[in-house]
Amino acid sequence: MLSVVNDDGTTPNGSLIDEIVREGARRMLAAALEAEVNAYVAELADQRDEAGRRLVVRNGYHQPRKVTTAAGAVEVKAPRVNDKRVDAETGERKRFSSAILPPWCRKSPKFSEVLPLLYLHGLSSGDFVPALEQFLGSSAGLSPATVTRLTQQWQADHAAFMDRYLPEVDYVYVWADGIHLNVRLEEAKACVLVLVGVRADGSKELVALKDGYRESAEAWADLMRDCARRGMRAPVLAVGDGALGFWKALAEVFPATREQRCWVHKTANVLDAMPKSAQPGAKKAIQDIYNAEDKQHAQAAVKTFSQLYGAKFPKAVKKITDDQAELLTFFDFPAEHWIHLRTTNPIESTFATVRLRTKVTRGAGSRTAALAMVFKLVESAQQRWRAVNAPHLVALVRAGARFEGGQLIERSARAA
Repeated sequence: MLSVVNDDGTTPNGSLIDEIVREGARRMLAAALEAEVNAYVAELADQRDEAGRRLVVRNGYHQPRKVTTAAGAVEVKAPRVNDKRVDAETGERKRFSSAILPPWCRKSPKFSEVLPLLYLHGLSSGDFVPALEQFLGSSAGLSPATVTRLTQQWQADHAAFMDRYLPEVDYVYVWADGIHLNVRLEEAKACVLVLVGVRADGSKELVALKDGYRESAEAWADLMRDCARRGMRAPVLAVGDGALGFWKALAEVFPATREQRCWVHKTANVLDAMPKSAQPGAKKAIQDIYNAEDKQHAQAAVKTFSQLYGAKFPKAVKKITDDQAELLTFFDFPAEHWIHLRTTNPIESTFATVRLRTKVTRGAGSRTAALAMVFKLVESAQQRWRAVNAPHLVALVRAGARFEGGQLIERSARAA
């Protein structure tokens, strides 16, 4: 039952809307648990003993317990099942275990995403308890010691991730970028080097995440050499910002990989070299290039851009003409993949939220802990990444299939 509202619009447990949300979450969880148990009992209704009595029946409720969810701390009273069946192999009684609310569960899995965000925001482990109490209405089960153990576990998870072997994983496309977060890194110019890849089945996956210095070629080379040492196969195409030291490292470690410059970064660089009055028209002209029907039309659009702006803004035009080949590489791949391959958005979109929720903290803090927090955030976000369009074509790209105008050229047509 909801509490009485005070004169200031609050309740003894916080604001009215927070309590409504928690009560709604409690009722939905209770209904889901009831439905789960009822379905389990009904499915086994024909299981009976020698006297004809049912072996699986309802047996009241467990003791109430609090579960921390995104809606706050919710008190749950889970239904109990009396299962008298015996496992023929082990001789032990069979037990009902809820898939919705396992016996050990005290917090929602989504809740774990809040902890790395709080850490990156500058909270020490001792600050977590009051912060979470304000955020969720409860801090049950989250002492500073518990948070410290979690951060240590996340550091171990990140270390294991960066030491895993890669021969069985084939990344056909990769995106590379250096992310400057300004959080708990020991050097002022430090950044996080990120590699995201597309597997042969079209799914996206984090490949590597490591701290570097000024996105230098040596930092990228160290990361790429480590990936090669662990068995990573050379990608068919790599996408990144033209200013990265990544390209020098890529040429050293995976020289056969083709290069694609990010159009978002390139557009920003070109417009920065032009006055604001000319930027709207120039932006549309640039869009005509990467949105062209095929490579031939894109090359024609580059010539048009050069004719329109070359006389007044030669430095801006040179930024495109000098990198024209690398900017138009994506046209040699399936048309369904073009939207994915012409920018580093798969990385930028993931880290946009992280950037917004981080700030410079006092002291450098722990480098390994900060990287572990970033890793856990990306790991959580990775579960929501969608596969590239037409994922079945990724395997053809790895197999060396040829595409013209974004369309597959059949072997018979090439032979003819």
